[in-house]
Amino acid sequence: MAAASLQAMVQYCDRELRVRHIQDYEGAVNGLQVENEGRVRRIAAAVDASLATVKMAIAAQADLLVVHHGLFWGPVIPWTGRKRELLQLLLGHNLAVYSVHLPLDMHPRLGNNACLARALGWQKCTPFFNWKNQLLGLQTRLRLPRAELAARLERAVGGPVKLIPGGPDICRRVGLVTGGAGGDLKTAAAEGVDTFITGEGPHWTYALAEELQMNVLYAGHYATETFGVKALAEQLSRKFRVPWVFLDHPTGL
Repeated sequence: MAAASLQAMVQYCDRELRVRHIQDYEGAVNGLQVENEGRVRRIAAAVDASLATVKMAIAAQADLLVVHHGLFWGPVIPWTGRKRELLQLLLGHNLAVYSVHLPLDMHPRLGNNACLARALGWQKCTPFFNWKNQLLGLQTRLRLPRAELAARLERAVGGPVKLIPGGPDICRRVGLVTGGAGGDLKTAAAEGVDTFITGEGPHWTYALAEELQMNVLYAGHYATETFGVKALAEQLSRKFRVPWVFLDHPTGL
């Protein structure tokens, strides 16, 4: 089986996703998190790096696991118990891990937001949702009943959508930020959208959405973030001519 250079893949991803230039949450580590012996024959993609997905990647005979939520969000010590088992599996099976969080959300072609927007049939989008002087999401203008928008979103993510009907029956300006942006409804409302799509949010956002007179659709943190890792792995597969597989390990959240 043909093999590609891990270093070449990492350099391509770092450059294409601009991982050194995009600010992320404190503690997030974007880029190569675990190195292997230097060659990649098969890529596995997953939303989360965990003991379960590492075992799935090993079963799939992957050399590289590409994820959105990586292993490190701050100091991870000590490496005992399950953490020791995870480390032993990674090193023992020569499995590299590449993680990319906000840089993947924001990418104009491979990103979670861009891919979900395409799945929803949005033709024209503009950047949206300012966070630390970065625009994380996308917005579009349309004229669509909110019930139909919810139905389209369910088809796109392949699962249930929770609708908070706080805004107008007809959606005209819709914002999208995949993942867990529900706690920032005021940011979305301040940018003028009447409807906001994201993955999940706290209980208190129901009342806040009503106060802001904004529709909110929660489509699942996991479900809205399967798109980017699939797109990235497929791009790497084409460029470096190695096969890839998606490891579906849904959280239901």
